[in-house]
Amino acid sequence: MPSAAQALPDNAQHLLVIDDDSRIRNLLQRYLSNNGYRVTTAQNAQEARKTLEGLSFDLLILDVMMPGESGMDFATNLRKSDQVPILMLTARAEAESRIQGLEIGVDDYLPKPFEPRELLLRIRNILKRGNSQPNTPIDEVSFGPFLFKLERQELLCGDDTVRLTDRERELLSLFASQPGATVTRAALSGEDGTGERTVDVQINRLRRKIEPDPSNPIYLQTIRGIGYRLLTD
Repeated sequence: MPSAAQALPDNAQHLLVIDDDSRIRNLLQRYLSNNGYRVTTAQNAQEARKTLEGLSFDLLILDVMMPGESGMDFATNLRKSDQVPILMLTARAEAESRIQGLEIGVDDYLPKPFEPRELLLRIRNILKRGNSQPNTPIDEVSFGPFLFKLERQELLCGDDTVRLTDRERELLSLFASQPGATVTRAALSGEDGTGERTVDVQINRLRRKIEPDPSNPIYLQTIRGIGYRLLTD
């Protein structure tokens, strides 16, 4: 049977974790509950489908590799009648599987193993996008200790201004204007025909200014085979 999280305020957002690994289900339930979410779990697609018949959720956290009906098949069938946001957990690193998920309407991917903090950032990003008003211009975005002001193309770390090149300001503006969304390498290459390898070099330089550990980025994420995205708070 699905298990519900500890008592939380009535307005707490409700998440459904679908994973055949009981250890992961329990860990996510405790961690997300401690961060203010109401959490229900299901061990397979069949149980999740029954749960969805009686409850509505703000977001699903769905494992791709499950016995019986896979997470991909479950998401494909669900999208025929329900647009609830879906964050997929997957051990697969191939771009093809991620592209397939994006094509059927999955909102985000997170490869296993993952840092709980990154999962929390991604959940907040998806829910924020879902709650945002259409056509509302974004003035600024924050991520970690940083604040980027779009109109001035200015990056602040606390009270200090972070020095950026013109190209770095351009890249941050592209990411900040659609926080959490994947921006393709083609879109990042600009009108001057900059090659994809040059884009990767520029991204690495930008990461050295905003990431605690540029080799393991938290905020400026790589979507293999597609492009990059900025995870905001």
